[in-house]
Amino acid sequence: MTKDKQPVEEAKKKPSKLKRLMVFGGLMLVLVGGGAGAGLYFGVNVMGAEPKEQNHNPKLVLRSEGAEESEGEEGKEAPRVGTVSVPNDRLKPDPKKYAVAYHAIGENFTTNLADGSGFLQVGISLSTYYDDQVITNIKRQSVPIRSAVLMVLAEQDPAYLSTSQGKQRLQSQLTAAINDVLRSKEGFGGIDNVYFTSLVIQ
Repeated sequence: MTKDKQPVEEAKKKPSKLKRLMVFGGLMLVLVGGGAGAGLYFGVNVMGAEPKEQNHNPKLVLRSEGAEESEGEEGKEAPRVGTVSVPNDRLKPDPKKYAVAYHAIGENFTTNLADGSGFLQVGISLSTYYDDQVITNIKRQSVPIRSAVLMVLAEQDPAYLSTSQGKQRLQSQLTAAINDVLRSKEGFGGIDNVYFTSLVIQ
């Protein structure tokens, strides 16, 4: 019987060796995989130091001296490419140093006046010293911008709005409202001023 027990014990030992090999192989795979991952992670830091945080804010567009506005293909305006980074849009750019661009808002804004005596209809155009990203942001956020403009217009007093000071105050209020929308939705305002293309009080 001792002879019969020996092959059974040898049979039991063989799977345990196989088990050890599988465990050892699995550990090796984990170590090799972890080492490769660590190498890639630390290799990036060693090779190129720390990756720099990119500034995705719009950039100011320098005014080109004596040059006319350049046009792209098929008579379209060439894209405005900004080169001067700023930390935020609350700095007032120097109009002598930076080029201005205008963007007309297509549809007029019509709303009832605050006192209920009539309505106000306004067409506006926006100015910016920043690159085309601001215009893209305006187009992308057209619905909340439209809502903010209508809310500001609905609060206006028609008697005060008929004065020059009233119109200037409305310009400032609209500029602030549009920049607030852009800052909350896009992280950057960039609108320098609002200009009236039409203004009707009835």
